[in-house]
Amino acid sequence: MAERRTPTSRRWRAERAGFAARALLAPFALALTALPAHAAPAAQSVPGAMTLYLEVSLNGMARGLHPFRLQAGALSASRAVMRELSFSLPDNGAEWLPLRDLPGLVADYDAARQQLSLTAPLAMLQLPTATVGQAAVTAQPLSTSTGLLLNYDLYGTQGRGGSSSLSAFGELRAFRGASVLSTTWLMQRTHDTQGWKDQSVRMDSTWSMAFPDRMLTLRVGDTLTGAVPWSRATRIGGIQLSRDFGLQPYRQTAPLPSFIGSATMPSDVELFIDGIRQYSGQVPAGPFQLNALPRINSTGTAQVVVTDALGRAATLSFSLFDSSRLLAPGLSDWTVDLGVVRRNYGLRSFDYGKQPVLTGTWRRGLSDSFTIEAHGEVTRGLALAGAGGVWQLGAAGTLSAALAGSRHDADTPGGSRSGTQTSLGYLWRQERLSVGLNGTRTQGDYRDVATAYGSAPAKGSASASVGYDMGGLGNVSVSYLYLRPVGQNASRYASVNWFRSIGRTTSVSVGMNQNLDKRSDRGIFVGLSWSWDAQTSVSAGVQRSGDQGTVGTVSAQHSPLGDGGWGWRATARTGGGTSGGQAEINYLGPYGRVQAGVSEMGGGRASRYAYAGASGALVLMGGGVLAARRIDDAFAVVDTDGVAGVPVKLENRPVGQTNSRGLLLVVPVNAYQNNKLAIDPMDLPADVRIERAESLITPAGRSGARAHFGITPVRAAHVALTDAQGQPLPLGSRVQVNGQEGGGAVVGYDGWVYLDTLDVRNTLAVRTPDGAVCRAQFDWRRPEGGGLQKERLTCGR
Repeated sequence: MAERRTPTSRRWRAERAGFAARALLAPFALALTALPAHAAPAAQSVPGAMTLYLEVSLNGMARGLHPFRLQAGALSASRAVMRELSFSLPDNGAEWLPLRDLPGLVADYDAARQQLSLTAPLAMLQLPTATVGQAAVTAQPLSTSTGLLLNYDLYGTQGRGGSSSLSAFGELRAFRGASVLSTTWLMQRTHDTQGWKDQSVRMDSTWSMAFPDRMLTLRVGDTLTGAVPWSRATRIGGIQLSRDFGLQPYRQTAPLPSFIGSATMPSDVELFIDGIRQYSGQVPAGPFQLNALPRINSTGTAQVVVTDALGRAATLSFSLFDSSRLLAPGLSDWTVDLGVVRRNYGLRSFDYGKQPVLTGTWRRGLSDSFTIEAHGEVTRGLALAGAGGVWQLGAAGTLSAALAGSRHDADTPGGSRSGTQTSLGYLWRQERLSVGLNGTRTQGDYRDVATAYGSAPAKGSASASVGYDMGGLGNVSVSYLYLRPVGQNASRYASVNWFRSIGRTTSVSVGMNQNLDKRSDRGIFVGLSWSWDAQTSVSAGVQRSGDQGTVGTVSAQHSPLGDGGWGWRATARTGGGTSGGQAEINYLGPYGRVQAGVSEMGGGRASRYAYAGASGALVLMGGGVLAARRIDDAFAVVDTDGVAGVPVKLENRPVGQTNSRGLLLVVPVNAYQNNKLAIDPMDLPADVRIERAESLITPAGRSGARAHFGITPVRAAHVALTDAQGQPLPLGSRVQVNGQEGGGAVVGYDGWVYLDTLDVRNTLAVRTPDGAVCRAQFDWRRPEGGGLQKERLTCGR
């Protein structure tokens, strides 16, 4: 809260009763001068002076016991005491300072309680800056497990004339802790008038190892090289070592907005971002810095409200700006790659270049508003290096720029050729208006590693976009695209789009795009959509283009919920020589997704075909094979030690029940984050004991973690105890089974007690609240058909 200056005042509460009490307490105060906590300068050498040890509070904060000198009704303090109380004093001056002579200081002396309350302007004090903010969340150590996983995606078609096809995409993944070995492949089998044709290709094979504590990932095998927005990534086979912020998802990588203020007294502080409270807490008196964690991708408005103990509130408002490309000061992101370029990806399994390639990418936050970037590539006959940066210009937006240069050997006289690439970008966003500009241009013969195995970087490219939220009139956007590939003519396109929601269920959109180099190449689209509920929607649209004429489309769909269920979709299309339609039914279940349908688009009966597909996953882990939907990242296997039908919750959300072997596959869970799995003990049989009802797991990426709840069968019984007169034993009586140590079980209402530490033959010793002891005996037996044994016993003396 902004400092509230109080007029200079000297308020001394010295009622007659206070002076009398002070006189009575004076001998005790004099005795306190022997305390070693402070050395009181020779106060007693001054005639009429008396040293008092007072409980001091400064601006509402307790500061402990300190010595003061009382003379002629005025309090003084030594320089040492004032500095210990955080007062800022000049180096020269008198050793003892009368409190009433300090400008702006308000002192309230309570003689009866020997307390001194000081209120001082913050300018007089040297208080440390208190840093407050949301509590940091850290993930627990990895929950390591070992297992195998198979993802599969099957698809088949059957057309007219005997044409058909079958395809299968698969991923086999072996994992142990943070180490993962995976390979993917694609197999196809097609049939036409010339018979069957088979084709299979290996896609990627990679071993990876994560080091969460260091935020490092090592990959060996097929991978993509690191890149920045102004460079191109390349597929290689080799080794990659990189910084991986995903290994510590709770860590903030972007600069944190900081709010600096001051509070004269201990106060409550609240932070609001765009009207939504993001933080609330308390700060001591003095300057404070509030580190907040708002996740915004544009501009926002922040308000910090500080309320002191008297209910006085002060509000400070200012703007926030955020860019996902900025790194926090001192934080670096980097990647180093060494290998050979992968060629004909998706067509050949083992086609690699012969020349080794070395690439490196580096980014580092130098301040809250500037992040530097660098990228380099080296291979035989080619070298490339570039540098750039991202600047946050506050309310003016975000600016990015980069310059790169390359030199490569050429098969022409002169030996080598060189070139440069310049990139510029700008982004400005407010609550209703956004502007984005990007441009890249090459000069000379600029080349990168990817050029040797594909196309060269474009000679020039640019994009510009403007978006505006018109409130009740909808949203409008205008964009421009420019591209000039090497050796080709430039192409330019412009588009205008408008979108408006009507109520909560209906929306309408209109769009137009124009080839600026060919007037007849124009497209216009009008669409309308309507949602019945969260699952069912209908849409219709009309599109007119220069080469296809006018095409109308109507579609309807019903999507299954995330928990599973049936879905369907249907589409009809007419005009432009492509009349036809499609109908499909699908099902999403706990073990995968299946779909089937028919389609006819644009070619009459000759284009008609039927299709079907299925996708899912199989997991070997925890002593069993489990089926599930496709698993792209982390998962968990719940183990209840063979107890079937136990409901399981993930973050308080039901996710399923254990199978006949007491296992449940939970998909998905968050990698490298804390995931809370829980079961309700009330859902368990009465004759089992559970070690824990909750399990916090932290799986590695693309791996599984086992959540073991430790459920063990026990000999248990529900026993009703009565005395010799047939009356239930008193509530709260303690029952010892077979002399076992411990507090024993407690008798509840009507004499009933639950016992789960039984032997086949059991002797019960019961101590009632009045100290009386009685005994009873019974034999445990397992009830036919399961359940819990129930007994009624008489407890005798």
